[in-house]
Amino acid sequence: MEILDTSAFIHEYHTDDDTASVPQVHEELEGEHAFRFDAEEGAGMHIHIPADGTAEKVQRVATETGDADELSETDLLLVAAAFELDGTLVTDDYAMQNVAERLNVAVQVIARDGITEQREWQFQCGGCGRTFDDDHERCPICGSDLTRKNPA
Repeated sequence: MEILDTSAFIHEYHTDDDTASVPQVHEELEGEHAFRFDAEEGAGMHIHIPADGTAEKVQRVATETGDADELSETDLLLVAAAFELDGTLVTDDYAMQNVAERLNVAVQVIARDGITEQREWQFQCGGCGRTFDDDHERCPICGSDLTRKNPA
């Protein structure tokens, strides 16, 4: 089963496999893209609502990898749906791919290259330059903003 992200409807992704998505994807779509969602649902696409516990697990993993601030609620629910349904997540979103890979969820990309490695991001202070494993609103040392950076 393939779990379809918003980008699957925007890029007119086609598959012969069974499909599923979450209701929030429809809310993100407009115009002809929303009609594609409706058509896919009419053709048998499963609308899945993940359990709260699964969504919380995905949120914890996203925090561990440093992707939590990059993921919307819809993104988290899509990864959770793919995890629960043991399906393939269809998305171009790199943060979603990174979290899915940590959860051993298969990913199919659409219009971009997929990720080449899994990352655990670090956060660097723009003021004092210190790096932190955890994200904070501001640097606990000098109070400046933090930015996400590749630890490699």
